[in-house]
Amino acid sequence: MIPEPTPTVRELLAFYLEAGVDCALAEEPVDRLAELDAPAPRAAPVEAPRPVAAPAVLRGEAAPAPDVAIASAREAARTAPTLEALRELMQNFEGCALKHTATRLVFADGNPQARIMFVGEAPGRDEDIEGLPFVGRSGKLLDLMIGAIGLNRTTAYITNVIPWRPPGNRTPTPQETQICLPFIQRHIELVNPDVLVTLGNPSTQTLLSTREGIMRTRGRWFEYETGQRTIRALPTFHPAYLLRSPSYKRLAWQDLRSIAKVLAG
Repeated sequence: MIPEPTPTVRELLAFYLEAGVDCALAEEPVDRLAELDAPAPRAAPVEAPRPVAAPAVLRGEAAPAPDVAIASAREAARTAPTLEALRELMQNFEGCALKHTATRLVFADGNPQARIMFVGEAPGRDEDIEGLPFVGRSGKLLDLMIGAIGLNRTTAYITNVIPWRPPGNRTPTPQETQICLPFIQRHIELVNPDVLVTLGNPSTQTLLSTREGIMRTRGRWFEYETGQRTIRALPTFHPAYLLRSPSYKRLAWQDLRSIAKVLAG
């Protein structure tokens, strides 16, 4: 059997980046195997125990139970009168563990007065670094998609269901989604668009309360209820999916044409 060629440094770095390892925790690598071979340190003389104070609990160190966090998010979101107030509430919210592994809150981008609002699933690496949604490869494709029907980030509004990047770009858990749901629902209420576009399966199922997959829901118009009005909603493919499966761009173009027709009418 011919042995596999040794990967180059570039190939190794690409592998780690794809796996979600995209930041260093120390200036130099640590050889854990060498630590195992090192002689154990001599035990220090035993001293009489001294009374010590209980360690302080850091803010956000222990997240509340999911049902408590969901209720807290629901109450906080309900009190936000403006988008800036909502952003500040989310910035200070301690009920979602994703906040403590992400670099920053990724709130939104675009024009909050726009008639159309796009909602994806969660930020990725590039979004976590810049603090804006859809700025990586999928963001560039989204810009091209909306540009094809005469839109850009000054005439559209873009955000995600989850405002913090999950570690390694993993899929958010159902608990994390439910904790963040009141915030995106209030977000939609405050923007109050004429058209809501859900990008991909997770945001479609979360916001439109459907269990059907994106292949069945895309291109179909739904009604999204805010409690004050009904917004027309259309699911379509997430740009990241189109990068992996470019053959579906034809269907995405049909969805975009349908959106343009509604906006024009």
